[in-house]
Amino acid sequence: MSGEYRGPAGGQYGAWAPGPRDALVTGMGFCLPGADDEPVRRAEEVWATAATGTSHVERDGFHHGTVRGAREAFAELLPEMPARYLRSYADVHLYGLISLAEACADAGLDHRAGELRGADVLTARAGVDSNYDSYRAWHDADPATISPADAKSLFVRLLVAGTSSDVGPVQAALLGSTGANYTVSCGCASSSVLLGIARMMIASGQSDLVVVTGVDRFDTERVLHGHRLREVVEREGVTVRHNDDPPAAPRHDRPMRPYDAAGDCMNYGDGSVTLILESRAHASARGARVHGAILGQATTRGGLNSAVAIDTGGTGLAEAARRALGGHTTLEQIPYVNGGGEGDALFTRIESNAVRSLWGEKSEQVLVSSQEACFGHSGAPLGNLGTALTLMMMREGEVCPTANCETPSPVCTFDPVPGTKTRALDFDRALSFNYQVGGVNSALLLGGGDVC
Repeated sequence: MSGEYRGPAGGQYGAWAPGPRDALVTGMGFCLPGADDEPVRRAEEVWATAATGTSHVERDGFHHGTVRGAREAFAELLPEMPARYLRSYADVHLYGLISLAEACADAGLDHRAGELRGADVLTARAGVDSNYDSYRAWHDADPATISPADAKSLFVRLLVAGTSSDVGPVQAALLGSTGANYTVSCGCASSSVLLGIARMMIASGQSDLVVVTGVDRFDTERVLHGHRLREVVEREGVTVRHNDDPPAAPRHDRPMRPYDAAGDCMNYGDGSVTLILESRAHASARGARVHGAILGQATTRGGLNSAVAIDTGGTGLAEAARRALGGHTTLEQIPYVNGGGEGDALFTRIESNAVRSLWGEKSEQVLVSSQEACFGHSGAPLGNLGTALTLMMMREGEVCPTANCETPSPVCTFDPVPGTKTRALDFDRALSFNYQVGGVNSALLLGGGDVC
């Protein structure tokens, strides 16, 4: 459990109190699309982007969150890494290592000195991008022109991507970790699910230090191919529906607009976010700065009979939120939700139904905002990113706007914080939502202020 809970009889809520096995967030690191040819790597850069509703997704009319300058950033952060490693790693490996190195620095932990040797390393992945990119690079290589060194590099990359050496094991090797190391892939909810697992590991005494990374890369050729297939489907008049509602629509030719009346699509984005979690006892012993805490997490499914169906009623998401609150927090204590809206009208409906189910007539007073349009729909990193941003908002006493939302959709049962300015709010409890096609839902209960 998070903190100490002494619940009174009769089903009443008990007050939350700090405890030595609380799961505290002490480090944040990023590798996300930036405005120029450098990735966004630090918390202050993420805040500057989100607080102004800035989007780094579009370039030259192509709406895709592309990370540029990762190899240069990697060489700067980890200059001791042999050049052959840099040649062998796919982009997704670089993203994960960059966000990890930045999170270690933010937490004040020196991985070179072995200060994370006992850490458990948990990695969230939503795709098989590194494998695909490596196979394609090998397939496309011209034997007549490729140099022996490049051929060897491609071969090693193929081995790295096609075996157990995906991002997680590579990260664990960098830290010299002797702890648990595994990868979870459950789409957009992957890293939020891992944060819940990390919290349980700390609460049970299994671990005092857990590194959680969400990382993905979407190949632009596949994005374009999918868009062309969609154009053919639309041109031929073929109707594709989930539960009598239009399906999610990833596109590259126009911007994603979460919770906006004109929102009709989402844009993919590459990148990685790493969070470092410690038990309160461990963090206190070393005098660590604390960003906030993971107070609860719950995962539900919609009970649907198809892996691509959608729970439009939001019932599974609402249930996940109720479970995440535990016995110590009420909905009245939650004035803000970091939402999972990514521009598709269907997902706006899901979240609106869930919020109305939870808060009833008071739902219009609840602030719900999404920052996905800042960097693109990145898949596995989303849970970590939402957590990091929400903890920053609590610290600053300001709620970031929903990026690219100008005119709120009439479907919204909540205030989506439109525009490009933050909204003042003094709060120390919040929920963070992640959900997806197939009915997987995750809700995180986050704490700031009194937990730090």
